[in-house]
Amino acid sequence: MNVNQHTPMASPYGQPQPGYNPPGYAPLDAGYPVPYAPYNGPASAYQPGAQPQGPARGPPTSGAPPVSAPQQYNQYSHSQGDMPNGPQPMTQAPNRTPVSQPYSQGAVNMTGSQSSYPQHHGSQPTMHQVTNQMTGMQINSGPPTPAGPGYVPPHSSQLPLSTAYSAAPSPAYKQAPPPASSAPTQLPTPRGPATSQQYYGGPMPPSQQPFNSSVPPASQQPFTSSAQPPPSSQQNFPPSSFSGPVPPPSQGPAPPVSPPQQSFPPTQPPFSSAPPPSSQPAFISGPPPPGQGSYQPRAPPPSSQPGHFPPPGPPPTSAPPGQYPGPMPPQQQPPPSQPSPYHSGPSPPRVQMPPTSMAQSNHLPPGPQGQPCPPGPLQQPPSQPGMQGGYPPQQNGAFGQVRGPQPGYAGPYPGQPNYGAPPPAPAPAPAPAAQKRLDPDSIPSPIQVIEDDRAKSTEPFTTGVRGQAPPLVTTNFQVKDQGNASPRFIRCTAYNMPCTADMAKQSQVPLAAVIKPLATLPPDETPPYLVDHGEGGPIRCNRCKAYMCPYMQFIEGGRRFQCGFCSCVTEVPQHYFQHLDHTGKRVDCYDRPELSLGSYEFLATVDYCKNNKLPQPPAYIFLIDVSYNAVKSGMVNIVCQELKTLLDYLPRENPETDSVVRVGFVTYNKVLHFYNVKASLAQPQMLVVSDVSDMFVPLLDGFLVNVNESRLVIESLLDQIPEMFADTRETETVFGPVIQAGLEALKAADCAGKLFVFHTSLPIAEAPGKLKNREDKKLIGTDKEKSLFQPQAGFYNTLAKECVAQGCCVDLFLFPNQFVDVATLAVVPVSTGGSVYKYTYFQAPSDQERFLNDLRRDVQKLVGFDAVMRVRTSTGIRATDFYGSFFMSNTTDVELAGLDCDKAFTVEFKHDDKLSEETGALMQCAVLYTSCSGQRRLRVHNMAVNCCSQLADLYRNCETDTIINFFSKYAFRGVLTNQTKAVRDTLINQCAQILACYRKNCASPSSAGQLILPECMKLLPVYLNCVLKSDVLLPGADVSLDDRAYLRQLISGMDVSETHVFFYPRLLPLIKLESESLPMAVRDSEERLSKGGVYILETGLHLFLWVGASVQQELLLNIFGTPSFSQIDPSMVNLPELDNPFSQRLREIIESFRAQRPRYMKLMVVKQEDKAELIFRHFLVEDKSASGGASYVDFLCHMHKEIRQLLS
Repeated sequence: MNVNQHTPMASPYGQPQPGYNPPGYAPLDAGYPVPYAPYNGPASAYQPGAQPQGPARGPPTSGAPPVSAPQQYNQYSHSQGDMPNGPQPMTQAPNRTPVSQPYSQGAVNMTGSQSSYPQHHGSQPTMHQVTNQMTGMQINSGPPTPAGPGYVPPHSSQLPLSTAYSAAPSPAYKQAPPPASSAPTQLPTPRGPATSQQYYGGPMPPSQQPFNSSVPPASQQPFTSSAQPPPSSQQNFPPSSFSGPVPPPSQGPAPPVSPPQQSFPPTQPPFSSAPPPSSQPAFISGPPPPGQGSYQPRAPPPSSQPGHFPPPGPPPTSAPPGQYPGPMPPQQQPPPSQPSPYHSGPSPPRVQMPPTSMAQSNHLPPGPQGQPCPPGPLQQPPSQPGMQGGYPPQQNGAFGQVRGPQPGYAGPYPGQPNYGAPPPAPAPAPAPAAQKRLDPDSIPSPIQVIEDDRAKSTEPFTTGVRGQAPPLVTTNFQVKDQGNASPRFIRCTAYNMPCTADMAKQSQVPLAAVIKPLATLPPDETPPYLVDHGEGGPIRCNRCKAYMCPYMQFIEGGRRFQCGFCSCVTEVPQHYFQHLDHTGKRVDCYDRPELSLGSYEFLATVDYCKNNKLPQPPAYIFLIDVSYNAVKSGMVNIVCQELKTLLDYLPRENPETDSVVRVGFVTYNKVLHFYNVKASLAQPQMLVVSDVSDMFVPLLDGFLVNVNESRLVIESLLDQIPEMFADTRETETVFGPVIQAGLEALKAADCAGKLFVFHTSLPIAEAPGKLKNREDKKLIGTDKEKSLFQPQAGFYNTLAKECVAQGCCVDLFLFPNQFVDVATLAVVPVSTGGSVYKYTYFQAPSDQERFLNDLRRDVQKLVGFDAVMRVRTSTGIRATDFYGSFFMSNTTDVELAGLDCDKAFTVEFKHDDKLSEETGALMQCAVLYTSCSGQRRLRVHNMAVNCCSQLADLYRNCETDTIINFFSKYAFRGVLTNQTKAVRDTLINQCAQILACYRKNCASPSSAGQLILPECMKLLPVYLNCVLKSDVLLPGADVSLDDRAYLRQLISGMDVSETHVFFYPRLLPLIKLESESLPMAVRDSEERLSKGGVYILETGLHLFLWVGASVQQELLLNIFGTPSFSQIDPSMVNLPELDNPFSQRLREIIESFRAQRPRYMKLMVVKQEDKAELIFRHFLVEDKSASGGASYVDFLCHMHKEIRQLLS
C-alpha cells in the first residue's frame, strides 16, 4: 500500500498494528479462503500486522459472523482508528459485519464483481476503502487495518462477517424477523424519505417519498439490489451493523438517502452495476416491498443523477414481490409497523446512535455468527448466496439497523441499478437484510473523526513547527504563537504544498488559505501586539515590500537582512540595528513580536494614509425605511427604541473611554428625510429631499454628531420617528438614493464609516437603482438561471465602487414579505465588506430577539475602515484568486471599505515556478486599515508550510474542512456564470480526481471494488455531498430566489468553522446533561433520532429543538414545564426558565452555541410529525433531500463509481 496510505497518519483510527492480521474475512463469496486474501490492497498498507485493537475492529474472521466477537470488534471501539461513524461506541460493537464481507458480488458491486473481496477492515489506516459493498462498494479503510483505515469504523465497514455474505445461505440474519420488532429500535433507520415513513411508521410523507420512491434508497437499494436480499438474511449483520435486528434493513428508509444522489450525474445508479438479480428478491430488500421495487426499478439508477431520483423507479412498493422471498417480506412489514424509526432507536443517545442499540440487540441475535438473526425472514433466502448475502437491504439511507447487511452491500446493486430505484419505504426497516446497502456505520463518520481529533488535541497547539496541521475547527484548543499565524487567523487546505505545478495539477487538491485577519481570539490567548517602528514606518524588503517577520534572515553581523520571500538583501536602518548571537539570530529576537511571532500589528505612518493625511474618526449613519410595511411590522418602533441604548455601545479601542464614532440619522420611503440633531437644538429638525434623482445632503453642521453631546436631541428624535410615520400610507421605497445619501454625508465630513440600512421592499419607486420583480421559477435549472444571481442593473456596481473609494461600508437589514431581489440589493454590502441580514416575514414577537441581537453585535463589534489587504508569497507560488466580500480594482489588492472580526477571505494559490522541500512555501497577509479610534494600522499574519515531491506527503497533511470551504465558495461564485448542474458536476469531478489520484499513486494495490480514501480526506465525500445538496446548488421547490442569493453571499464571507457547521450541522441528543461537557453528537440522519428523545440541532444560522412523540413526562416537565407532548407550544422562541438543573444546563448550552456564532440563532421547537419537521429534516444532511440530493451512502457509491471510471 502506499506509503501514503499509511502515512496519512494514523488516522485517528489507529492503524492496524502490525500484528494485526485481519482475521481473514472469509470472502464473501467465499472467494477467499484466506483470511487476508480478500483483503484488498489496502491490506498491504496495513500489513497484517498489527491488528489494531485487536478485536475491536477486528475484521471479522472469516467466520461470518464475527458478529459477536465483532462486538468487540465494534468498529468504534477501537481506538484504532476505527472510524466509527457516529459514536459507535455504544453498542456499536456489533460492527456491522464488516465490510470485510466482500459482499458478494451479487450485489453488483460497483466495482464489478468485487464480490469476492472481503472487506478488510483494517486496510491502511490512512485511507478508507470502501468496497463496493456499498453499492458494490465496500468501505475499507485501507488495508485491513482495523482501525486504520479510518473507516473501518463501524465494523460494518468491513462487514467482517465474511460469513455474512458467504453465508448467503446462512440465514445469518434470520434476524430479519426480529427486526420487525426491533425495527423500532432501529429507529435511526429512517433517513430520507424513507425515513419519514419509518418515522411515522406509515408511508412516508410524500415529500420524502419522492425520493425514495423514485430512488429507492438509491444507495442502499442499489446496493441492495436484489441480489442483496438474500444476503441479508444470511448476513449476520454484525450486530453493529444494524442496531436492531434486521431492522436495519428497515433502514429502508435510508434509501431515500440515495436519492440525494441526485446530485450526481444522472448517470445511472451509481452503483448499480447490473440488473438486479431477480432471484434476489428474496433478498427482501429490506425495505418493504417498495424497497424491492426499488430494485427492480433498476432504472432508477438515475437517482444517482442528480436531480431526479424519483423517477427511478416505481415507488418502493413496487418492488417485486418476489423480492422478498417469503421471509423477508415479513420483515419488511414489521418495519412499517414500527412507527417511527425514531423511537426505536433505543439508545439514541449513544453516539452510536440508535442503530447502535439496535445493533446490540442485533448482535445478540446474530450471535457471533451473524446468523443469529433468526433465520426467519431475514434469512429468507439465504439462497441468494450470490447476493452476498447478508445484508439486509438497508434501504436507502437507512443506516441504522439495516446497516448490517449493508456491509455486504454488494448485492444491491448487483444488477440493480437501484440508484434510482424507489426506495422501499418503511418496511425496509426490518427485513431488508438482503439489500446490500452500505452500512452507514461502516462508512466514514464525521462524528467519529471529530471525537478522535478532540481526544488527541489535549496540549496547546504551538505554531512553531512548519507545515503542522492544526486541530480541527470543531476541537477546543489553545494556540501558542511561536512564529506562524494562529489557525484562528489562517487555515490552509494543504500544509504540504506540491513542489511543482504538474504535481498540483495531477492531484487536483486545491491550494488555498482561508484568512480571517481580524478574528476574535478567546480570552486565554494574547491579541496581536502593536509595534511602532517610528517615523520611518515598518521595516520592509526593498524589492517585494514584504514586512519584517520571522522569515527574514539577518546577515553581515546584523547590518543587512535577506528576504525570505524574494531573497533580496536590504540594509537594516540604523535605529533598528541589533547584534546577532552565535546562532545567527538577533539578540533581541524574542523581545520583538515581528521577529518571533506569526501575527502582530504595526503602527502605520502618514505615508500609509489616503491623500497622505491622518484619517478622521469614522461615522455611523442609520437609514430607516418608514414605508407602510416597515411601520406596520413594528420594525421602525423596535429600531428606534433599541438605538436609544445601543448608541452607548459604539465600538471603541479602550472600554474605559467614550467612542469617537459620530452618528447621523435618515428616514425614507420614496423621499429622504435628514435630521439635524445638533446639541444646541431644543428639538430635532427634519429636512426633506424629494429629488432623489440627484441626491445631496441638505445640511453639513448637525447631521453627524457626538452621541454624548447630542443625547437629548437624539432621544427626542427616536421617540418621534415612530409617531410621525404611524399613519403613513406610502408603500413605495427607493434604495439607490439612500446609499448615495450616506455616501455623500461621509464625503462631506471627509471620513470613512458605516451605513446601517433597514429596508423592507423591492425599490420600485422612480429613482436611480429602481428594480423590477424578476423572480421566475421557470428559469431554475435552465441556462438562464445564472442571470437570477446577477444584479439587475449596473447602477449598484458603480455605486459600490464609489463607496469603497470613500471607505463607506454598508450593512443591510432586510425585512421582506415578498421578493426584494437580494442578488441586486446585496451588491453594495458585499462589495464594501459589509453584511446582509434577512428577516423574512418579520414579526416582532417572534423575530425581535434575533434582529436586536444581530443589530447589537453588528454595531458593537470591532471593525476597521478603508482597508487594503495584500497576500505576498515566496518565490514559486502566487495568490491568483480571492473569494469573499470585498472589491478589487487590480489583481493583487483586496479593497474593503469595512473589515470586521467576522469576515474571512479564501485565497487560492497557483505555482509559477518550482518550490523546494528545504525552504517550504511562505505567505504573508498584510492588512492596512483604520481602527475605530481613527488610528492607521497594519496587521500582518505569516504562515510557512512544507513542500513535498511525493503525492503521499500531500495527502497526508490536508484539511478537509478548509477544502470544503474553498469548494463551496468556488461553486457559489460559479453559479454566476454557469448552470448549477454544471457547477455540481465540476465539483464531483474534481473530488473524484483527488481521490482517484490518491488511489492510483498512494494506495497499495487492491480490488477495484474497494473505495480507498486518504485518512485526512475520508470525510471529503460526505461534506462535498452537503455542498452539492445546498439550497444554492440544488434548491427545493419552497426555496426562494432571495433565499439562495442571500446564502450565496453569506457563505462567501464565512470562515472554516462556520462553513463546517453550516454544511454538516451539529446534532446533540439531550438525554443526560452532565455539568460541564456536552453530550456526544450523533450523525445527521433521521435514523439516528429516537422517538423517546429530545435533540438539539445547530447550523450556525438556525437552532432546532426536536422533541420525539414518546418522550418521558419527566423530560418534558424539566424542559417545557408540561407533562404532555400535545401541550408543547411549537411557536415558542425561548424555553421557559424552570428551576431544575436540566433546564438550566440546556439553556446554558443554547446560549453557548449562540455565543460561538456571528449571527443570533432563533430557537425553533419541532415536534415529531409536526409540519415544521420538514424544515428540520432538511438539515439531516446524510439523508436524501427533498430537492433530490443524494444520501451520504448513495453519494459515496456514486463517487466510487466516478473514481473507478477515472482509473479505468
